Amino acid sequence: MLKISEFSKLSHLTIKALRYYEKEELLKPASVDEWNNYRFYETSQLETAAKIKSYRQLDLSIEEIKAVFNGTDVKEILQEKLKLLTREKHLIESRLSIINSILEDKEMKYQVTEKVIPEKIVYTAESVLKNYSDCMQWIPSVGQECLNLNPELKCEEPPYEFCEYLDGEYKETDVRIRHNEAVTAFGKENEHIKFKKLPETKVLSIYHKGAYDSIGEAYAFLMKYAEQNGYQIAGLARECYIDGIWNKETEEWLTEIQLPVEE
Repeated sequence: MLKISEFSKLSHLTIKALRYYEKEELLKPASVDEWNNYRFYETSQLETAAKIKSYRQLDLSIEEIKAVFNGTDVKEILQEKLKLLTREKHLIESRLSIINSILEDKEMKYQVTEKVIPEKIVYTAESVLKNYSDCMQWIPSVGQECLNLNPELKCEEPPYEFCEYLDGEYKETDVRIRHNEAVTAFGKENEHIKFKKLPETKVLSIYHKGAYDSIGEAYAFLMKYAEQNGYQIAGLARECYIDGIWNKETEEWLTEIQLPVEE
């Protein structure tokens, strides 16, 4: 039998760690002296200690190690850990790339972030507009039409609305557009206004400041970022108009572009 201090030396686990694993019922002493409360371990328990130490070095949680000891296939847990660490690796590499660019004094006009848009109910409408600028008059008219149909309907807070351009190419005129705005419930429909549920969506997000005639630079940056970082495009880009002709001067217009992606 080994005293806790001896077992600590042989297992390369601190006494504090051993007491913690005892409390968590991962590694209990073989016996405890009822008079002085001294803890004793058997040499065979060194194998268990080594497994715990190894799993902890792989960043398995106490609960995950318990699951393994209770019969769960360790490969299943390691597969999930691999997915998690791969995502973390991707995020770290992206951050390092941005930091290195800043340190190298490269121009950082745009910065890309990844976020998840929760599942939402939206009302949606489609139209063909003479040109892009007409959307700033068309969007409010769509909102008013939906409100006339559904006077009690509430928009989601914080608000979330966006436009998608449906043509397979850039067009100067006759632009096919779809507007979506998140609401709290399904409502009445007509030939223009429809309701649907958008699934949870992972997007790459970028902000463009200025007039829309230069927004192509932001799209180019975003597409290159997605390609270089192994993302697969999973839907139409979404343009969210934060500031525009209704409240700002041209150079202060702010548009968020969200690109649905998957890895």
